[in-house]
Amino acid sequence: MTSPIRGVVRAAALAALTVARAQTADPASVTIDSGPVRGVATRAVISWKGIPYAAPPVGPLRWRDPQPVPPWTDVRAAAEFGPSCIQADTVPKSEDCLTINVWRPIHIGRRALPVMVWIHAGAMVHGGAALHPLDAVAGQGVVAVSMNYRLGRLGYFAHPALAAEAPDDVRGNYGFMDQRAALQWVQRNIAAFGGDPQQVTIFGESSGGGSVLAHLVSPLSRGLFQRAILQSPIAPTARADATPSSDLATAEKIAVDWSRSVGVAGDGPAALRQLRALPPDQLFAATSDVETFAALAAGTTLPGLAMAIIDGRFLPETPEAALAAGHQARVPVIVGANDRDLALGAAGDKDELFAAFGLERDVARRLYDPRGDQAVDELKQQAFADRTVLEPVRHLANLLARSGQPVWLYRFAYVPESMRAENLGTLHGLEIPFTLSVPAPMVGKKVTATDRAMADLVSAYWVAFALTGDPNGGGRPVWPRYDSAVDRLLHVTNSGIIVGTDPLKPRLDLWERIRSRVGSTDER
Repeated sequence: MTSPIRGVVRAAALAALTVARAQTADPASVTIDSGPVRGVATRAVISWKGIPYAAPPVGPLRWRDPQPVPPWTDVRAAAEFGPSCIQADTVPKSEDCLTINVWRPIHIGRRALPVMVWIHAGAMVHGGAALHPLDAVAGQGVVAVSMNYRLGRLGYFAHPALAAEAPDDVRGNYGFMDQRAALQWVQRNIAAFGGDPQQVTIFGESSGGGSVLAHLVSPLSRGLFQRAILQSPIAPTARADATPSSDLATAEKIAVDWSRSVGVAGDGPAALRQLRALPPDQLFAATSDVETFAALAAGTTLPGLAMAIIDGRFLPETPEAALAAGHQARVPVIVGANDRDLALGAAGDKDELFAAFGLERDVARRLYDPRGDQAVDELKQQAFADRTVLEPVRHLANLLARSGQPVWLYRFAYVPESMRAENLGTLHGLEIPFTLSVPAPMVGKKVTATDRAMADLVSAYWVAFALTGDPNGGGRPVWPRYDSAVDRLLHVTNSGIIVGTDPLKPRLDLWERIRSRVGSTDER
């Protein structure tokens, strides 16, 4: 039997050999396991876009685990993003959408480069890889990767008829399984682009961050990555009550109820044939991001959309339970949230809002509205963002740190200079242009030298983490590892990087106490 150490050495040698072979007269031409592809070179990077990583999930493959991509022999042009997966947004989209994109520096040495795999956001119902080109990330010395994956009722749908047809499939979590297939593609092919399959960092924001969490706790994704970055993770989160998920029985009922609403009854093969004959517009009807967030704010899911499914295989248990039991991958992690992050919840007035704090309602008033002059909408933003994202993120950091794995916690509060008059802080998702080092698309010609410098600084932390497993170095302010016994985090502010105590700690401690009480007594 080959020893693990010998296997790692052999893999590294093979990766180095593949990198050397990749440096031909035409570095944009690469051969992968499905066939040859040709990308596009610029002055700084080479990109390959729209490469199929799985068979089109159409016809009989709708609601099946991703299948191997049919190979090709002619050189395939890889110059354009593939269409996004089916969704309500008005974007180029198709049910045939399982494509992957790769960027790498145009000049590389003989050593294979670390890999950063981006998982896009979109509340599990919209978005796509084309929204976030990764040229600026790759230009810092890594191979960058992104992919499209199935969304909405095509991505998270567990009709019981599927059990009989494909008993070996992981039912329901098709979006997560697409991401896993893309990570497996990286393992097989990234050396051909100059990347090291043994140094893979997965990172994502919102539902993309939730996807990273899902892979972190899934036994089926073990070994496919070595580092993880979670930006404002939702769907799922480290708190089972923060955003809805479904067990398999509930997911099946959600699928059957929606199927009946579109005229498909039964739970056998005939029903499945009818469902697969439905046109795409029926599948994404009433699944806009606005409708999705409204449902999540009410503590439920859209009709026909189960969100993350505790299926018994990809997700044997909720992430919170897996983390509490130490069942996650023991890899270095960066995790954090924005100071004005996603606020899911409903309240008509202050009394209704503070009633959500149960026995701690008076404490909540003192913390959130000490002078009684805060507007209801502002209070909802603060309280519900703390409940939905910020406290679950800290809880995740606590659970990971308790296991002994390296964790770095951040809070993002930088606002582009041109937006400071109207923005009190960083809303959900608005850190992405900085972590990807592309602030200009956010504010156009109004980007300033200060904005540019902050983007360079923040993205350098992310890339350093992918390069070494530690975000520090390069003369940047030292970011200490998170310790649950010491109140310290990296705070990205309009005044620069501040390492110190968390100004929101009393509010997050309050939500932690409430959740602890509910978990032990079911009393609010």
